[in-house]
Amino acid sequence: MQSVKARPKHSLSLRRTVALGQGIYFAVTGIWPIVHIRSFMAVTGPKKDTWLVKTVGALVAVVGGALAARAACAEPSRDLEAVALGSAAALAAVDTVYVARERISPIYLLDAVAEAVLIGGWILSRGSRTACKPSEQTAPPM
Repeated sequence: MQSVKARPKHSLSLRRTVALGQGIYFAVTGIWPIVHIRSFMAVTGPKKDTWLVKTVGALVAVVGGALAARAACAEPSRDLEAVALGSAAALAAVDTVYVARERISPIYLLDAVAEAVLIGGWILSRGSRTACKPSEQTAPPM
Protein backbone atom coordinates (compact mmCIF):
# COMPACT_ATOMS: atom_id res chain seq x y z
CA MET A 1 0.00 0.00 0.00
CA GLN A 2 1.38 3.37 -1.00
CA SER A 3 1.43 6.10 1.62
CA VAL A 4 0.05 9.52 0.82
CA LYS A 5 2.02 12.46 2.13
CA ALA A 6 -0.14 14.96 3.91
CA ARG A 7 0.33 18.54 2.82
CA PRO A 8 1.35 20.83 5.67
CA LYS A 9 -1.52 22.97 6.93
CA HIS A 10 0.23 26.19 5.89
CA SER A 11 0.69 24.98 2.31
CA LEU A 12 -1.67 26.35 -0.34
CA SER A 13 -3.05 24.32 -3.22
CA LEU A 14 -2.31 25.51 -6.76
CA ARG A 15 -5.90 26.83 -7.02
CA ARG A 16 -5.55 28.87 -3.85
CA THR A 17 -2.11 30.11 -4.92
CA VAL A 18 -3.44 31.27 -8.31
CA ALA A 19 -6.47 32.90 -6.65
CA LEU A 20 -4.27 34.65 -4.09
CA GLY A 21 -1.82 35.81 -6.78
CA GLN A 22 -4.59 37.14 -8.99
CA GLY A 23 -6.29 38.71 -5.99
CA ILE A 24 -3.18 40.62 -4.97
CA TYR A 25 -2.38 41.61 -8.58
CA PHE A 26 -5.93 42.83 -9.20
CA ALA A 27 -6.12 44.66 -5.87
CA VAL A 28 -2.85 46.51 -6.44
CA THR A 29 -3.46 47.37 -10.09
CA GLY A 30 -7.08 48.31 -9.36
CA ILE A 31 -6.28 50.61 -6.45
CA TRP A 32 -3.33 52.29 -8.15
CA PRO A 33 -5.29 54.71 -10.40
CA ILE A 34 -7.61 55.55 -7.52
CA VAL A 35 -4.86 56.54 -5.09
CA HIS A 36 -2.39 58.10 -7.57
CA ILE A 37 -3.79 58.78 -11.03
CA ARG A 38 -0.73 60.86 -12.03
CA SER A 39 1.74 57.99 -11.63
CA PHE A 40 -0.74 55.62 -13.27
CA MET A 41 -0.98 57.88 -16.32
CA ALA A 42 2.79 58.45 -16.36
CA VAL A 43 3.18 54.69 -16.93
CA THR A 44 0.10 53.90 -19.02
CA GLY A 45 -0.35 57.13 -20.95
CA PRO A 46 -2.75 60.07 -20.71
CA LYS A 47 -6.45 59.48 -20.15
CA LYS A 48 -9.38 61.77 -20.99
CA ASP A 49 -11.90 60.25 -18.58
CA THR A 50 -10.13 59.65 -15.29
CA TRP A 51 -13.46 58.85 -13.62
CA LEU A 52 -13.79 55.86 -15.95
CA VAL A 53 -10.22 54.69 -15.21
CA LYS A 54 -10.98 54.91 -11.49
CA THR A 55 -14.29 53.07 -11.93
CA VAL A 56 -12.62 50.18 -13.77
CA GLY A 57 -9.89 50.21 -11.13
CA ALA A 58 -12.46 49.95 -8.35
CA LEU A 59 -14.17 46.99 -10.03
CA VAL A 60 -10.85 45.21 -10.63
CA ALA A 61 -9.87 45.85 -6.99
CA VAL A 62 -13.18 44.39 -5.76
CA VAL A 63 -12.63 41.20 -7.76
CA GLY A 64 -9.08 41.06 -6.43
CA GLY A 65 -10.22 41.53 -2.85
CA ALA A 66 -12.79 38.74 -3.15
CA LEU A 67 -10.23 36.36 -4.67
CA ALA A 68 -7.59 37.11 -2.05
CA ALA A 69 -10.04 36.89 0.85
CA ARG A 70 -11.36 33.51 -0.27
CA ALA A 71 -7.91 32.11 -1.07
CA ALA A 72 -6.63 33.14 2.36
CA CYS A 73 -9.04 30.78 4.10
CA ALA A 74 -10.40 28.20 1.63
CA GLU A 75 -10.45 26.82 -1.89
CA PRO A 76 -12.10 29.15 -4.42
CA SER A 77 -15.61 28.14 -5.46
CA ARG A 78 -16.38 27.34 -9.08
CA ASP A 79 -18.34 30.57 -9.30
CA LEU A 80 -15.38 32.62 -8.11
CA GLU A 81 -13.09 30.72 -10.47
CA ALA A 82 -15.41 31.66 -13.34
CA VAL A 83 -15.25 35.34 -12.32
CA ALA A 84 -11.45 35.12 -12.07
CA LEU A 85 -11.04 33.47 -15.47
CA GLY A 86 -13.58 35.71 -17.14
CA SER A 87 -12.04 38.87 -15.72
CA ALA A 88 -8.53 37.87 -16.78
CA ALA A 89 -9.71 36.91 -20.28
CA ALA A 90 -11.72 40.13 -20.71
CA LEU A 91 -8.82 42.33 -19.59
CA ALA A 92 -6.35 40.45 -21.81
CA ALA A 93 -8.66 40.82 -24.80
CA VAL A 94 -9.18 44.55 -24.21
CA ASP A 95 -5.44 45.08 -23.74
CA THR A 96 -4.58 43.23 -26.94
CA VAL A 97 -7.30 44.64 -29.18
CA TYR A 98 -6.83 48.27 -28.17
CA VAL A 99 -3.03 48.15 -28.33
CA ALA A 100 -3.40 46.74 -31.87
CA ARG A 101 -5.78 49.59 -32.74
CA GLU A 102 -3.29 52.06 -31.23
CA ARG A 103 -5.89 53.38 -28.78
CA ILE A 104 -3.85 52.51 -25.67
CA SER A 105 -0.15 52.32 -24.90
CA PRO A 106 1.82 49.15 -25.73
CA ILE A 107 2.63 48.93 -21.99
CA TYR A 108 -0.79 47.29 -21.65
CA LEU A 109 0.64 44.22 -23.40
CA LEU A 110 2.51 43.52 -20.15
CA ASP A 111 -0.86 43.30 -18.44
CA ALA A 112 -2.11 41.01 -21.22
CA VAL A 113 0.84 38.70 -20.53
CA ALA A 114 0.09 38.74 -16.79
CA GLU A 115 -3.56 37.91 -17.51
CA ALA A 116 -2.48 35.03 -19.78
CA VAL A 117 -0.26 33.66 -17.00
CA LEU A 118 -3.22 33.80 -14.61
CA ILE A 119 -5.47 32.02 -17.11
CA GLY A 120 -2.79 29.36 -17.54
CA GLY A 121 -2.58 28.96 -13.78
CA TRP A 122 -6.32 28.41 -13.52
CA ILE A 123 -6.23 25.86 -16.34
CA LEU A 124 -3.34 23.98 -14.72
CA SER A 125 -5.14 23.98 -11.39
CA ARG A 126 -8.30 22.37 -12.77
CA GLY A 127 -7.12 18.90 -11.78
CA SER A 128 -7.10 19.97 -8.14
CA ARG A 129 -10.66 21.28 -8.22
CA THR A 130 -13.06 19.67 -5.81
CA ALA A 131 -16.66 18.88 -6.60
CA CYS A 132 -19.37 21.32 -5.58
CA LYS A 133 -21.07 20.82 -2.27
CA PRO A 134 -24.79 20.16 -2.64
CA SER A 135 -25.53 23.75 -1.64
CA GLU A 136 -23.33 25.03 -4.50
CA GLN A 137 -24.92 22.87 -7.21
CA THR A 138 -28.24 24.58 -7.58
CA ALA A 139 -29.57 28.03 -7.00
CA PRO A 140 -32.15 28.48 -4.26
CA PRO A 141 -35.77 28.52 -5.47
CA MET A 142 -37.22 31.96 -6.14
